[in-house]
Amino acid sequence: MNQRDFSELRRRLNPDRRNPSVIRGCYVTHDGQVISNFAQPVFGMAQEENEKYMAIFKRVLSGTQGQNLLPVEFTAAQAMEGEEHRLLSALRDSSLKDDAAVEEFYRRVIEAIREEGAQEAQSVEADQNACNYLILLLHDGYDVPYKDQNDENDAERSTDLFSYMLCALCPVKPTRPGLSYFAAESEFHNKASDWMVAPPETGFLFPAFEERSANLYVAMMYTRDSANPHEPLMRRVFGVQPPMPAPEQQETFQAVLQEALGEECSLSVVQAVQETVCGMLEERKADKHAEPLTLSRQDMKDVLQGCGVSEEKTAAFDEQYTQAFGAYAELPAVNMVPARTFKVSTPSVTIQVDPAHSDLIETRVIDGRRYILVLADGNVEVNGVSVNIDE
Repeated sequence: MNQRDFSELRRRLNPDRRNPSVIRGCYVTHDGQVISNFAQPVFGMAQEENEKYMAIFKRVLSGTQGQNLLPVEFTAAQAMEGEEHRLLSALRDSSLKDDAAVEEFYRRVIEAIREEGAQEAQSVEADQNACNYLILLLHDGYDVPYKDQNDENDAERSTDLFSYMLCALCPVKPTRPGLSYFAAESEFHNKASDWMVAPPETGFLFPAFEERSANLYVAMMYTRDSANPHEPLMRRVFGVQPPMPAPEQQETFQAVLQEALGEECSLSVVQAVQETVCGMLEERKADKHAEPLTLSRQDMKDVLQGCGVSEEKTAAFDEQYTQAFGAYAELPAVNMVPARTFKVSTPSVTIQVDPAHSDLIETRVIDGRRYILVLADGNVEVNGVSVNIDE
């Protein structure tokens, strides 16, 4: 899915339009005990409640692709015979009216909650901070409009129905007790702790919306924390193993680059690699119809060669990349270089600049000692005080 696809679906969740048909939910304790189930038509909701629900589901369609939004691809065998795909299809095709399918789905998610909770460290603090969970499901049938590209005045008309479901898994956390204002009495009194729904930790869209139609072989998984792909949920709901988390991909790629390049891993080379990849990202980002940029082993070899890395070191990178990720792996470019920062660190000092101005930093050896130099032609401040630089 590209930026335009996500934006188009988010517009469907405008509270004023009330496009989705129904929301179903299951409220469970942190250890998986069901407290309540409910099903509610969207059309009959109060405006304030509708806005809150739509904000939750919009969050599931937001974030950086490759980090917060992860494609989950089903094999042909899974799509034909897999029980996970069959369950998701039953939910979608029945517009969430198949009670048996909904209950089975809840059971799988609750098992994932239990498993993920068991993986966390057991401590008094963890027990005190335990929260309940709200499992939310939404169904919508979207009459996808089509507009003739050769006739700008042609009225939009529907040619296809995109039926899809969204899931959001939200923590429900207790608030702190405290003084609260009671308007009827014009006084402040104690207000007991209550349970409030927090933004979703994870969720998904099924099926994916690609080229303005459904791709039944792909779901889009959302995770608030890019370091946590929610492995139990992926296995139990989709029947797949999660990809390497985004921070781990970046750390592994940086380690491969450093070890393979060795003495050629200079500041100028790293700057050139970052500038090249960031330029490719900006170019791709400008095209809202394009898929997120991914780079293969060969793509990165071409980048390194263009940055002046020798054939010997490029070959070493090829070998170590294959060992770390696989010969045919394509990584999201956003996980290869930090696109929003350029940071140079020593044991005592850290220098951070906008990647667009990384050329302001250079290294130099003066009188046998290594220095990091920062160009300071403009105003220089120390703790907010403008200072002069002596000649």
